[in-house]
Amino acid sequence: MTMHFECALCQESGGEILGEDALCRVVLVDEPGYPGFCRVILNRHVAEMSDLSESERATLMQRVFAVETVIRDTLNPDKINLASLGNVVPHVHWHVIPRWRDDRHFPNPIWTAPSRPDAVVSVTPAQLAELQQRIGALF
Repeated sequence: MTMHFECALCQESGGEILGEDALCRVVLVDEPGYPGFCRVILNRHVAEMSDLSESERATLMQRVFAVETVIRDTLNPDKINLASLGNVVPHVHWHVIPRWRDDRHFPNPIWTAPSRPDAVVSVTPAQLAELQQRIGALF
């Protein structure tokens, strides 16, 4: 893995690793109120998708879409948000965020002030275990 000494995603996993190969890793993010929130993180330091080869871009996006599909199938959220910002951490990574109409921020992005700070999304431990197993099986 090519690392950049100032990059958090080069220095740390970014969450609980569910699966990994030479190109990328998928991690489960510990974000209160958002069970099943995953990130697909490139395993080398690159700031922009256009810095990747065409085949790397295609493979990375196939992985993002596969993670989205697993989240939809196992957790049944109302919506999935896909985001690749990189303003704070300029390292290619995709957020795959399950959203529910009654979550803390819906319909706004999760990075805004919560409109319902006490809202709790109900996902069972069995659903999370299935999610982890199925994402691991992608690799």
